[in-house]
Formats: sequence, structure tokens, C-alpha cells
Amino acid sequence: MTHTYFLTGMSCNNCVEKVKSNLLKLPDVLSAKVTLNPQVAVVEITKHIPLSELQQAIGSEKKYIIHEGAFPVSHMENEKVEGVNWFQTYKPVLTIFFYITLISSLLTFTYKLYFHDWMNFFMGQFFLAFSFFKLLNLSGFAESYAMYDIVAKRFKNWGYIYALIELALGLAYLTQFHLQITNAVTLIVMSISIIGVLQSVLYKQKIQCACLGAVFNLPMSTVTIIEDALMIGMSAVAIILI
Repeated sequence: MTHTYFLTGMSCNNCVEKVKSNLLKLPDVLSAKVTLNPQVAVVEITKHIPLSELQQAIGSEKKYIIHEGAFPVSHMENEKVEGVNWFQTYKPVLTIFFYITLISSLLTFTYKLYFHDWMNFFMGQFFLAFSFFKLLNLSGFAESYAMYDIVAKRFKNWGYIYALIELALGLAYLTQFHLQITNAVTLIVMSISIIGVLQSVLYKQKIQCACLGAVFNLPMSTVTIIEDALMIGMSAVAIILI
């Protein structure tokens, strides 16, 4: 017998592998295919297994929740993300941008600095904030990033390197370390990064955006393009101004 179950709580390929391996440990499970987008488990079993037993197998702490029957409400809410609930979905990103803009503006105004100083503050805080969330679950970020980035697809360790590059760029901007080199590295790295993002959005692939690591389950969208494009544009302007 083959049954299809819906899942909630998975955020990366590590989650998929964990759920799959736990299902396969059950003696009455012959095979299991688990996908992230959508979060579905197709399980072949020898006899009926109670849902409570499946739930116990994939995690009694209920980080992952298994459903049967109708499509879960949480999944339907995710499908509405880009329309009805756009602000709530991207609230973490918008909040970060608000704080970064506010702090950069206050520092520039207080010390009577110039526009390129404001950009250094902004870009430095941007990279530190975004690298922070990636480093909270580095392996989870690397797994998510490898789903769409053109380099990470071929070189899995690029996700780990990329997070460290963001950290280094953040520190470089705030300390004004060789700004021409820093801006050039930003321009190159972000230009490469945006290619995979553009492909995912244009082909309407429903995958998790890895911009804030595996901490927030954000969908890939034009917001991600704007983030990358902003860093590309600012680094290009800075190269001209310096």
C-alpha cells in the first residue's frame, strides 16, 4: 500500500533526509520519498500504520508534523504568501532593513559625514546581520543555498564559504578596509549570487530563500532580487565615488 502524507516544519534538505530516514526505521515501511517543496511524504507500507506512530517516528518533539487527508492549512497559507500575507511573510527582512537604515542615517547625521560613509555603514551592517543568521545554522543554510545558487549546486562547500565572505565584507565596510577591493569583491560575489535567484524567480520555483539562513522560512521572490541588486548597485556606485 502507498500513502501520501503532508508535512510541516521542514526548512532544508537536512530536514528531508532526517524525516525520510526516521520513516524508513519503521518495520512496516518499505520505502519513503520525502520532498521539501511541497512538503510531502509518499510512503509504501505493508500494513496500516497509525498517524500517531508516524509522528512519533519523525520526532516526538513535533518540530516536524505529519498530516493525512486534506492539504494542511499551514501549506495553504504558504501558497498565499506572495499576495495576501506579503508583509507578515517578509517582516523579518523589512525590520532588518529599517534598523540598518536608521542606524546608518543617525551615524551619518551625527558625525556630519558624506553619502559614501552612509553606504559603508549600511553595507557593513547588512552583511553582518545577514551573515549572523546564516551562521546560526550554517549547514542548514548551505543545504538551502545549494538548491538554487549556480556555484553551490556544483560545489556544496560554497555555502559555507559564502557566509564567511559576508561576515568578512561586513567587517571590511565598517572598518573601511581597502574599500576599492571590498567593493569589487561585493560586486563580483553578489553578481554571481543574483543569477541563481533570478532563475528561480523567473521559472517560478517554489523554494526557500536562504538570505536569512535556515532561521526564517522565506520563499524566494522579487524581494531577494532587490536585496542582491541593492548590494550590486551600491558597490558599483562606491567604486565610482571613491
